[in-house]
Amino acid sequence: MFYYLQGTISILEPSLAVVDCGGVGYACAISAYTAGQLKLNQTARLYICENIREDAFDLTGFASREEQRCYQLLIGVNGVGPKAALSILSAGGPQSFTLAVMTGDEKALTIAQGVGKKLAQRIILELKDKIGGGAAELDFSGPTPVSPTAGNNVALATAALQELGYTSAEISAALKGCDSKASTEEMVRYALRAMVMKG
Repeated sequence: MFYYLQGTISILEPSLAVVDCGGVGYACAISAYTAGQLKLNQTARLYICENIREDAFDLTGFASREEQRCYQLLIGVNGVGPKAALSILSAGGPQSFTLAVMTGDEKALTIAQGVGKKLAQRIILELKDKIGGGAAELDFSGPTPVSPTAGNNVALATAALQELGYTSAEISAALKGCDSKASTEEMVRYALRAMVMKG
């Protein structure tokens, strides 16, 4: 089983990257998001998902483990195949996908080619609890219970950011100064902007 491939990107197209590993070229289907992270003739690492069938052995590559995990969650949803999953991730990357699921934003998912309203609703329904695990499982290191409004938005925003690989300390620092009455989506966007500025 492949976990990742590291080598020179010898061919790069919007939906295909060929990774040259010691003279062997591995063709990987990719999202537009991953294509934007790669450069032709430069060394890169792609995290891999395999799709093995009787007549095919297909590889799908991702620039980050976060995008790889989002893809694995997506193809676990009934009616979402590899092409639809890549189309969804191409529309905005793992951050936008995670945010859309956490906030129940169907429109953000239907932007992807081949994804209708019913499929978007199913994706949100099946994955909302898997992404972040909900507010109840989060530890805010304090005895004060989470309030039903602002606190839950903080919990959901924290869960979404943890799903993207950020630590509790990074999230706490990024959310400093954010309006406590802001929506979950606004909090996530605020934190992501703060982290980008810091980086």
